[in-house]
Amino acid sequence: MNIEAQIKQLRDELNEYNYKYYVLDESEISDFEFDMKLNTLQELEAKHPEFADPNSPTQRVGGEVTKKFNTVVHDYRMYSLDNSYSKEDLLAWEQRVKKAIDGEVSYTCELKYDGASISLTYENGQLVKAVTRGDGVQGDEVTTNIKTIKSVPLQLKGEYPDKFDIRGEIILPFEGFNKMNEERIEIGEEPYRNPRNTASGSLKLQDSSEVAKRPLECLLYNITGRDLNIQSQIEGLQKARNWGFKVPSAAKLVHSIEEVFEFIAYWDVNRHNLPYETDGVVVKVNSLQQQEELGYTAKAPRWAIAYKFKAEQVSTRLKEITYQVGRTGAITPVANLEPVELAGTTVKRASLHNADQIAKLDIREGDEVFVEKGGEIIPKIIAVDLSQRPQNSVPTQYITHCPECHTELVRQEGEAQHYCPNYNGCKPQIIGRIQHYISRKAMDIEGLGGETVALLVNAGLIKNYSDLYELSKTDVLPLERMAEKSAENLINGIEQSKQVPFERVLYALGIRYVGETVAKKLVKHFKFIDAIAQASEDTLVNVDEIGVKIAKSVVEFFDSEPNKLIIERLKHFGVQLEVSEEDLANQSDVLAGNTFVVSGVFTSVSRDELKKLIEDNGGKVGSSISSKTSYVVAGDKMGPSKLKKAEQLGITLLTEGEFLEMIN
Repeated sequence: MNIEAQIKQLRDELNEYNYKYYVLDESEISDFEFDMKLNTLQELEAKHPEFADPNSPTQRVGGEVTKKFNTVVHDYRMYSLDNSYSKEDLLAWEQRVKKAIDGEVSYTCELKYDGASISLTYENGQLVKAVTRGDGVQGDEVTTNIKTIKSVPLQLKGEYPDKFDIRGEIILPFEGFNKMNEERIEIGEEPYRNPRNTASGSLKLQDSSEVAKRPLECLLYNITGRDLNIQSQIEGLQKARNWGFKVPSAAKLVHSIEEVFEFIAYWDVNRHNLPYETDGVVVKVNSLQQQEELGYTAKAPRWAIAYKFKAEQVSTRLKEITYQVGRTGAITPVANLEPVELAGTTVKRASLHNADQIAKLDIREGDEVFVEKGGEIIPKIIAVDLSQRPQNSVPTQYITHCPECHTELVRQEGEAQHYCPNYNGCKPQIIGRIQHYISRKAMDIEGLGGETVALLVNAGLIKNYSDLYELSKTDVLPLERMAEKSAENLINGIEQSKQVPFERVLYALGIRYVGETVAKKLVKHFKFIDAIAQASEDTLVNVDEIGVKIAKSVVEFFDSEPNKLIIERLKHFGVQLEVSEEDLANQSDVLAGNTFVVSGVFTSVSRDELKKLIEDNGGKVGSSISSKTSYVVAGDKMGPSKLKKAEQLGITLLTEGEFLEMIN
């Protein structure tokens, strides 16, 4: 087989695997095998640039930087939708439709996904252009970033029109959104507010390799063009599926407004089980000929309407705005509310995010505010009831100095949050860093909790986490609620933490932007703390998944004289600051390409030890069971829902013993 044919075959294979994995949720080969084929294709394309193809699967990893997004006029305008909020609104719309149309009218009901609208243009079955909605007439071209989204086909399947546009939403599933936020909180960053804004912001990132890291998906719902040979909306959706697009299966053809109401009633309850953020239902006249007859208003099609689900919302009084200092010095304003019931829980507090958000909503103490818990995990204030604002109300002045140590706050250009720069003298930062150091995923020091850390700092017994190793039982016994046995357990727990492996120690140090995953990458690459400490920004950036921001933070941490002293003290006390020979000997690639989910109770090893064994042997640890899961390591008392899902997906269950045999 010649080189060109080999390249074409690899592209076709990889496109088909991508389609089955990201659109059909089926897995035919392991991640490892896929990566090997992709690497082979990348090498061949690099050696033979004459066979370059902008729609090759290799383009999905990103890497191209876009300094300026060009404004592009849509070939076909992207209209917005009229909204409805009641059955009466829908009935009135139906009456307008029937008044204009002779004969029977059927409707297609689709879920309204809350994401960033996109228009994709295909010519001869290949993606040639991706443009944001913009103002409906023109938008920004983001083709390079869209190519990194695995559910967007680069080459279509079957028979398709020569040229057409297809519209949809770029969305961020809850699981991916929550994971991104866990990682941001872990490294001291402000969490993203909601999946929709995060998805929208992702499209305008300049570095497409950063977009590729985000678990974005593209759900399609409308085909536009000439000579498409499509007679109805529901037929268009099915054809789009056949061509390789990810089209939600919830779409349904109905023949009366009563069936529309049934669809809405069903999804108003069941939308909470969906993996995506959904804010309503879109009802469309099914016949494209009838759509053409109905036409458009200046802003929206007359043949479609959106029914918006009611977000759970209440009003309550904002008693006070307080400010919290995180372990990285980030300041978070908090709204303290009159307690109110919302979505089954009592809400007393809501994050105000930052100074810009307070100014935007003009939130003031004493205001009656509207609190919502829609697709959000944390309640948020969405508006102020100005009709109830007290006469003597004064605008909120954001604090200028740290509420704890009174150091003047700083705000870096391009950042939303204010920071207290008093790294070594601000008590909440000191307490927060030590609390992070002793936490379960870090040093996991038995007998020492967050409250005890605060007592130790306030009593002047410790000023940083290296001081923990000088504590004696007589030091801690005078502390509040500290008995003889608990004091003994605390000192023993600190002593035992000296055996915690290096990757967890590095994470425990609390370097900004260095979460669990980054810590593992750094340890695997450098092996010793001194090697990391001496590494330049350029050296660090060359490590897998380490960007400029992380590299700068690592260099800054190890350039600090107080931090250097703390590291030397940790070495002196015997904390693990290098990879042990045993760990090096125990690492292999025997599980490469496989994803494991660990569930249940185990006897010979703990859950955390099992996860470490998986990673040490080249496997990935998954948080939940999906079609991407290779094996489930099942212990006693495995949850029945997980067991059922594993059986439904045909995933192999391994006992503890079978897994240990696999790696031995």
